[in-house]
Amino acid sequence: MKNRFFIIAMIAMLALSVVGLSANAQAEDDTIVIGANIYSFADNFMNGVMKPELERYAAERGVEIEIADSEGQQDKLNAQVDIYMTKKVDVLVINLVDPAAAGTIIAKAKAAGIPLVLFNKEATEANIMNSSDAVWFVGTDSAESGIIQGQMMVNDWNANPDWDMNGDGTVQYVMLKGEPGHPDAEARTRESVKAFVDAGIAVEQLAQEADPNWSTQHGNDKMAAWLTSAFGNNIELVICNNDGMAFGAITAMKAAGVRLPIYGVDALAQALTHVADGELDGTVLNDGVNQARASIDLAINAAMGNEVTEGTDWILQTNGSKAVRVPYVAVTPANYEDFR
Repeated sequence: MKNRFFIIAMIAMLALSVVGLSANAQAEDDTIVIGANIYSFADNFMNGVMKPELERYAAERGVEIEIADSEGQQDKLNAQVDIYMTKKVDVLVINLVDPAAAGTIIAKAKAAGIPLVLFNKEATEANIMNSSDAVWFVGTDSAESGIIQGQMMVNDWNANPDWDMNGDGTVQYVMLKGEPGHPDAEARTRESVKAFVDAGIAVEQLAQEADPNWSTQHGNDKMAAWLTSAFGNNIELVICNNDGMAFGAITAMKAAGVRLPIYGVDALAQALTHVADGELDGTVLNDGVNQARASIDLAINAAMGNEVTEGTDWILQTNGSKAVRVPYVAVTPANYEDFR
């Protein structure tokens, strides 16, 4: 009988020990899990720069990240967020498909009690960021890229009088816009041309085309069509709101045996090669690496309940936008080597 009691007591103690070990292991397994997305893997910049840096930097910071492709569909993104909430991720890092849909995503995250970091595409609805205490934005000042690109073009136009091929003192240009309604596309379109107007230089838009995918193929197709159009011989400047479309325009010009002044935005590796080869006159660094790092840093702090910029060099704007802004930088034939 004593042996039986001894055995039972030992089994009970062993069971308690196992439970204790399991509880301790669970407490120690406190790895932060981030549920993230990219609005479209077809986007050169998002898939080629931001996605790999999000993954690399998350690993460096010791957190887990799952990144979904929303394929340019806001409904798909909404469903992906629902799945992340079902999985009970610790924090969401979301690249909106439609900036006007920010309210939907913010409301979902707030209802689930999950902190949310929006990145790259900023909400268009006024004051929507104030609808939750646990939402922040990481991106850029959309107008800044257009201002910098515009100033590069004005400087080069003034330095190269032969660019005014018909000698009328007016810049005849074509514009590859990118995604209609996207804050970056709209601001770059406005500010790049405004730089000429502010400098007292007349401008004339010969054509403008939008593309929701910012694609190289779109740039090629539109530039090829423009070069063979009735105004093709009048084009003096090609303005591209991203490098991907500029790559296509360069291909079309080379096929037609034409070299026109052309500018992009993003400073992708291929863009730097085109600058080196004398095929691209300038671009603007859209610092996706630091946008990715800031997004992860804010997400980790939010998941831990800290101030989102704690322990970082990021500066959170206090003007109601709740945003960390990563600056743009001009990339020209004089300094492109610095960015390789």
